[in-house]
Amino acid sequence: MNRTTLSLFACATALAAVTAFAALDTPPASGTAPEAAAQLPVQRTSLLCPAPSISDIAETSYTSFTPVTKDTPNSGRAQLQSAAEDSADGTGGTQQAKGGKGGKKKADRPVLTPKAPGTPVTGDTSGSDAPALVGTADGRFAPGWTVQETTEVAAGTGRGLQGVTCTPADTEFWFPGASTAAGRTDYVHLTNPDDSAAVVDVELYGKDGALKSPLGEDLTVGPHESKPILLSTLTDQQQNDLTVHVSVRSGRVGAAVQALDDKTGGDWLAAAADPAGSLVLPGIPKDATDVRLIAFTPGDTDADLKIRLASPDGLITPAGNETLHVKSGMTTTTDLGAVTRGEAGSLVLTPTDQTVPVVAALRVVRGKGANQETAFIPATAPVGTRATSADNSAKGTTLALTAPTTTARVKVTASAGSDGGSAVSKTYTIKSGTTQNVDAPVPAGLKGTYALTVEPLSGGPVYASRTLTATEGGVPGFTVQTLPNDRGLVAVPQTDEDLSILQK
Repeated sequence: MNRTTLSLFACATALAAVTAFAALDTPPASGTAPEAAAQLPVQRTSLLCPAPSISDIAETSYTSFTPVTKDTPNSGRAQLQSAAEDSADGTGGTQQAKGGKGGKKKADRPVLTPKAPGTPVTGDTSGSDAPALVGTADGRFAPGWTVQETTEVAAGTGRGLQGVTCTPADTEFWFPGASTAAGRTDYVHLTNPDDSAAVVDVELYGKDGALKSPLGEDLTVGPHESKPILLSTLTDQQQNDLTVHVSVRSGRVGAAVQALDDKTGGDWLAAAADPAGSLVLPGIPKDATDVRLIAFTPGDTDADLKIRLASPDGLITPAGNETLHVKSGMTTTTDLGAVTRGEAGSLVLTPTDQTVPVVAALRVVRGKGANQETAFIPATAPVGTRATSADNSAKGTTLALTAPTTTARVKVTASAGSDGGSAVSKTYTIKSGTTQNVDAPVPAGLKGTYALTVEPLSGGPVYASRTLTATEGGVPGFTVQTLPNDRGLVAVPQTDEDLSILQK
């Protein structure tokens, strides 16, 4: 008798921009208990990087890294190109990057060409006309593929260090921390990686609720188009703190907010974690001079949150900021000042009573007077199985690890350097309720930049962020990226034969 094997036709796993297919072997004879879902490497990953800057003197670098993952095929490739040049069949092309000086094209120069997992690869561009990028990786390059976009702007609006981790396309995004105030120039960047148009709504919520913004409705983002939208053109109201909601009616897009200030620099505001009752915002710089919490609840019920700081010694309650009441549909803020007081810290938000889903982010300022710089820390998901951070340097990188509920052991691996050096790993114990700025490993014989891979080994959930610092003209430039799961593995459930379906 021929044996009939049922294959898994579709894996209904909500991993935006990650498509994974796995072949399943014929299961053993029926009657045995079903096995747990297998964790298998994804086979294809897509990422979107927004156009980096509006400044003619911007200098932007891209760093690509794929961690080494077991059970991956020997073949595969990764590529990063202009969104407009991304082809329908995914074969792609090259970026016609333009220099900031003279506007001359750098003809036929790829942004970067990864050679093998485990070693970062870098590329760069300059000026205000560098395009948004679309990246795809398959085979051995797909699991955990990470691309970092880092821009230095020496002067002008948003001067300082701006960084963003390129992200998958999705259909909904929340950005608490945007602004239409005088002195702020905030754009929401929408990038469509697909062959058909996407239709998007951009909604703004201020301190008194939704702002009238009819120009933000039914926005069309054409195939392979990237569209930066100045928030102040969507409303005539100037507000210091807004929550931006991007919802996609058809198709999908990548989204990020570029928040630029005339006096205090600027950075990218990445999308916050999905609305939840409890949130963690990891890795506030220990020398932060001002920290502002921005929160929003999208439901019909007000939220009451307990505010605590996970310090190196445990959870503490900031004096005068014990709780926060978030009114339904209204953006709520509270100034925490220099809350870390020279120590590592992460903000932990939990419900005081009833659990109500909330989104939140921190606006963080370092420096004083004319030398201030700004970055953002959105609430983020835990590391999970593994998280990856690209574009690190030996002296300008700080890795913050937080274990809000249970002590955890964590392995941190520094990859080989982009221009030389060998990988090094260290293991850390993060006590319950604490944050540690760990002395992250540096590759032996490092040349160039390197990647950090964070892997929890035991204990409770771990949250992480990475801070990059660079001083330009006395201004303490910095940028913070959170480290959620890098989506390198997908759960594939086991299947059993059921020959009875052949009789139906």
